[in-house]
Amino acid sequence: MVTTAHDRTDLQRIAWDAAATVVDPEIPVLTIADLGVLREVTVTDAGVEVAITPTYSGCPAMNMIALEIELALAREGFPNAKVRTVLSPAWTTDWMSEQGRRKLKDYGIAPPAPASGRRALFGAQQVACPQCGSTDTEVLSEFGSTSCKALWRCNSCREPFDYFKTH
Repeated sequence: MVTTAHDRTDLQRIAWDAAATVVDPEIPVLTIADLGVLREVTVTDAGVEVAITPTYSGCPAMNMIALEIELALAREGFPNAKVRTVLSPAWTTDWMSEQGRRKLKDYGIAPPAPASGRRALFGAQQVACPQCGSTDTEVLSEFGSTSCKALWRCNSCREPFDYFKTH
């Protein structure tokens, strides 16, 4: 049982760190903390509760992510943790960390630019090729290998690549 605010703060940090190690099953180079899906970790006398927000409302990975969070917390001594899905406010690519954006690029997926939503809505979007860095790119399909990605091609190096869509 937690007895002091200091103990609770330490436990909360340990629980957050454990949950933050969970990777996205669709893009395993990213943790849920990198993505900004991990929203809150609360420790009370009753246990641990974790709040997550899906990248979109029908994301099939959320059940697996919730299970992996429960397992990660159990390994750290937090049995029976509760994971709840929070839909409001809706997730945005602005919640992705800079480290997450770098990991995407290194993995060969063009990351969304921070605060790029309005440009994307009005068609003024420039996406840099993750292979050569050129912005002479074109969209091939708004639908990529997962619902979060679109398929693009670089006109300089001619390589196709995934682009993590702006939300």
